[in-house]
Amino acid sequence: MSIVLAADAAPTSPGNPWLNIGIFAVFVAITMVIVFRASRNNKTASDYYAAGRSFTGGQNGSAIAGDYLSAASFLGIVGAIAITGYDGFMYSIGFLVAWLVALLLVAELLRNTGRFTMADVLSFRLKQTPVRVAAAITTLVVCFFYLLAQMAGAGGLVSLLLGIGDTLGQSLVITVVGALMILYVLIGGMKGTTWVQIIKAVLLIAGAAVMTVWVLAMHGFDFSALLEKAAEVAENPAILDPGLKYGVSDITKVDFISLGLALVLGTAALPHVLMRFYTVPTAKEARKSVVWAIWLIGIFYVFTLVLGYGAAALVGPAVIAAAPGGANSAAPLLANALGGPLLLGLISAIAFATILAVVAGLTITAAASFAHDIYASVVKKGKPAPGAEVKVARRTVVVIGVIAIIGGIGANGQNVAFLVALAFAVAASANLPTIVYSLYWKRFTTKGALWSMYGGLASAIILIVFSPVVSGSETSMLKTDAIDFAWFPLSNPGIVSIPLAFFLGWLGTMLDKGTEDPAKEAEMEVRALTGIGAEGATQH
Repeated sequence: MSIVLAADAAPTSPGNPWLNIGIFAVFVAITMVIVFRASRNNKTASDYYAAGRSFTGGQNGSAIAGDYLSAASFLGIVGAIAITGYDGFMYSIGFLVAWLVALLLVAELLRNTGRFTMADVLSFRLKQTPVRVAAAITTLVVCFFYLLAQMAGAGGLVSLLLGIGDTLGQSLVITVVGALMILYVLIGGMKGTTWVQIIKAVLLIAGAAVMTVWVLAMHGFDFSALLEKAAEVAENPAILDPGLKYGVSDITKVDFISLGLALVLGTAALPHVLMRFYTVPTAKEARKSVVWAIWLIGIFYVFTLVLGYGAAALVGPAVIAAAPGGANSAAPLLANALGGPLLLGLISAIAFATILAVVAGLTITAAASFAHDIYASVVKKGKPAPGAEVKVARRTVVVIGVIAIIGGIGANGQNVAFLVALAFAVAASANLPTIVYSLYWKRFTTKGALWSMYGGLASAIILIVFSPVVSGSETSMLKTDAIDFAWFPLSNPGIVSIPLAFFLGWLGTMLDKGTEDPAKEAEMEVRALTGIGAEGATQH
């Protein structure tokens, strides 16, 4: 899901723009001080990419929650529940269940086997150059589309809250968000980014908790009473039943299964989430990180259920749908209904903090992938000059930031939901099959990895381009009736592209007459299961 806000939103703010600016400024000032303090020890690649592996499982779990709970999770899910009720809540179920896949299949083995990036694991026992290039490409594509959606969403959200209605003003907002993101990552590296994510997670969950208790208190702490009021205000009892959005036709039912597959399997292969496992000293702490993240994210999504129906009861789906930003204005409008401009300003600042934390995490992941996988490992054959890799990473941050600003301005006001759907679908299609095969299938070869990654990437992108999210419907990115090339009926390609990527990985391996180094296979198995030999891991 993502933030979708209208470019031509009326230049009015539901709160006090100057109060919102003041709260934003306080948050930016506090986090910038923390980033500067965290940057003092950024000397080596390990410091810059993995924060010197200095975070505990609890700290890293909080940062994972901060990285994962994007503004789309907060604004998007609350809005989806307010408008479509039960079906909107199913989004959060998909997002949460995904962490069981990460915990059971990926976290511990990945931490033991790699150093900084996903490509470290995938290339461990396969041919370095082609696999690292493929992994870097998929990482950059996922990060770029995720960044694009967050940047465009940032422009729309902040413009709405500050009463900026013109395109030039929104472009300026996106540029400021991009500049702040570059500054955070350039100075603080992973350590600074992690602390921003921890602070943001605490603020987001605390803010959601306050609003949840407030909404329940207004209804006598009776959740049934809240649901009845929501159905009454919405004038639609179906808001409490499944099927309001995904039960209207056979196609929508299949589409929901496809979206669920992408969410559940894509999360365990999102590069910026996987990279967080390297910021802890041991695999045990990596496992603890995921358990912490599951608890925090699970609690947050329970809050969104109350907030979504609270927005339906106290604001009304019709008012929310008609507001600038549509469904995504549900949480800010609920805050305004509960506590007036002050609470609205605080919740808006938290949403802004959310965007900053997520884009910072995405940016450092993309920079690490290019500097570590392409420059250091492929161009310099694993022997870069001292300090050169970090310099390249810092320069890459600036380039990625500028591209994200330009892309965000270009996507501003358009339906950017397909960008986040594409990020999850690409991660699930291009990355997950290769990660699973690399960790669990001894026979897996380089050809299988390349076929799976490039096949998954290409199929996900092609199917999305020719789907209703780009053309052919009222909610498409290209809204003109004259443009309709949507021959693929589903909005998310996961149900096709994910099994296809797994099949291509198997087929490529079966057709590959060569074999990989048995010694490297044995070493990877021992390291993955025990942690022996892993940098920074406990020797058993």
